[in-house]
Amino acid sequence: MPVPPGAREVFTDGACAGNPGPGGWAWALDTSVHASGREDASTNQRMEIRAALEAVRSLDGPLLVVSDSTYVVNCFRDLWWRGWLDRGWVNSARKPVANRDLWEPLISLFVERGDVAFTWVKGHSGHAMNDFVDRLAVAASKGPAPEKGAATLA
Repeated sequence: MPVPPGAREVFTDGACAGNPGPGGWAWALDTSVHASGREDASTNQRMEIRAALEAVRSLDGPLLVVSDSTYVVNCFRDLWWRGWLDRGWVNSARKPVANRDLWEPLISLFVERGDVAFTWVKGHSGHAMNDFVDRLAVAASKGPAPEKGAATLA
């Protein structure tokens, strides 16, 4: 997937305390510019999608969304979303697409903006920013969401 010129890397992650259970999501440009939140009843996959959605919603300009979720990355890299739209939000197994309420706005933003790409990073592998958003997402899943990072989100 080509990276848009001038793209900033935004790291995203989701976590769930039980699956399903309380979930948390997070995104970060760096350790001072980040956001996170939670859902009381969620799944890990929902939180991974939500993290990407919130990052793309919050940040202007070209973005490279870095995720440890193959579910999120493959949707865009392998163009799953086109098939879902062509089939009326039915997947290749002829079942309704799970988490459509999150996929639909994320895919709409991706198409409308045209300046967002996705790439995969191995989770829990010592990558500093992936580990950082993992800690934020886990913390969000366990209690009230931390406040957004002190720096501006632009």
